[in-house]
This record gives sequence, structure tokens and C-alpha cells, in this order.
Amino acid sequence: MQLTVLGCRSGMPADGQASSGYLVETASTRLLLDCGPGIATALTAVADPAGLDAVVISHLHADHCYDLLPIGKSLLSATMHFPGGPQARRGEVRPVTLFVPTGARELFDRWAGLFPVTTMPLLDKAFERAFDVREYEPGDRFEVGDTTIGLHELVHVLPNCGIRVEAGGATLAYTGDTGVTDEAVKLAANADLLLAEATLSQPDRTEHGHLSGGDAGRIAAQAGARELALTHFSCTERHWLRHLHDDAASVFSGPIRLVRSGERIRVGG
Repeated sequence: MQLTVLGCRSGMPADGQASSGYLVETASTRLLLDCGPGIATALTAVADPAGLDAVVISHLHADHCYDLLPIGKSLLSATMHFPGGPQARRGEVRPVTLFVPTGARELFDRWAGLFPVTTMPLLDKAFERAFDVREYEPGDRFEVGDTTIGLHELVHVLPNCGIRVEAGGATLAYTGDTGVTDEAVKLAANADLLLAEATLSQPDRTEHGHLSGGDAGRIAAQAGARELALTHFSCTERHWLRHLHDDAASVFSGPIRLVRSGERIRVGG
């Protein structure tokens, strides 16, 4: 299994880096985990969106799902002929399976209608034609290609599910956004790689739901994760990142990464 970090910033893109988005590739399957602002561009630098087997969204905050619409429109436009434009792909759109939290369909119906293209109505049907939208509940498990995906309910101001991907004996656990919870330990149990948000320099004392470096390290240690990768950075200044790393290392003895946009990481094996 290979993980490509397409974006690792919390909130909006900054310093030329996109928000949350991660490409997971196995021998026969391509998954996109989350799709924040900037991910549509970053994805096309390394893969054709039409080659995705599924997109899985952890929760419906903008920095985790905003670029679904441009990706959907790009999938549709690739099959259309624009006078004087490049040659279109032949054939119908192959919908990409899109797993989203329950309630997303209503949001998507409103969203797709905000930017109508009256002369090309197909482009207004991203969530009807480009994606096969499937709403999930916490605890659901499903198979996509050679992967098994599990959704674990975590703690955030909006409903958020951590995503566990298993394939070929390798396991990736991704938190999305969460506060400290025992469910995060279950999500990451014996994972080869825990990809954990580390948004804060200190533990969260509010009910919003985010992790510090130390929180992420403690979850990795309790879960028996083999490796920890910190992401979802609110700042990328060297001293900030060093603090996150050292905070995690104070409670987790395994390898710790501070991910970078464009980085490729082998998971397991």
C-alpha cells in the first residue's frame, strides 16, 4: 500500500500547500481520503481523477470536502466536446464511488446548483453523474477493489469518522479530525501507519475536537501502531513542527513523520 500526501494543512490552503487530501494506492485500487481546497489540482499532478475507485470523506467541513465539486465537474467535462477545445474522451462517465456521512446528499443538491452552466447542463450534475454517492453510518465496513474500509466514529464538532484501510496485510488508519477518544485507539489498533491530525500545540480544552502532537502520540502508543504520521498542520514554521514531533515522541517510541505535501509513504511490507 502506498500513501501520497496531496495536502496537509488545516483550514484553508497556505504557503502553496493544499488542505486535507490523501491518495491511497494498492495493487489494484486507488482511493482518495478527504478532498479539501487545493486537492483537485494536487491530485491531477500525480493521478487521473477518472482512475479513482472511490473517495471517502471523513466529515463535511470545507477543508475536508470542498474540492469534490471541481473534481466532479472535471470528470464530466473530460467526456464533453467544447467547440475549439481539446478532444474529449469517448464514452459515458464512469461514476466514482463517493462515501460520505449521512445527510450529505441534501448538501450536495444545494451545492451543485450554486454555479449553473446553463448552456452545458451536464456540468451541473456532478453529484448525479460523476459520483455514485453512498451515505455511510459510523461502524460501516465495505470493500472497494482489494481494500476493506472501516468507519470509526470519533469526536469532533461535526460528525467525523476515522477511516481504516486494510489491503494485502497492510493497515492505514486516518483520523480525519478528532479530539481524544478511546475510539481513536480502536481505529488505529495494530495499524502499520496512523495518519493523525496534529492541529494544536497544546491539548484541546474546548469541545471542538482536535489533537496535539502528544495526543496523537498517546493514541499511537495505546493502539500499538507501528508508525505515526502527523498532519493537518495549522502552521509549518520549523519550531512549531519540531514541538509537535517532540511532543509525540515523549509518549510514542516508534517512528514519527511530519508529512509533507507530495510525499509518498509505503504502508506495511
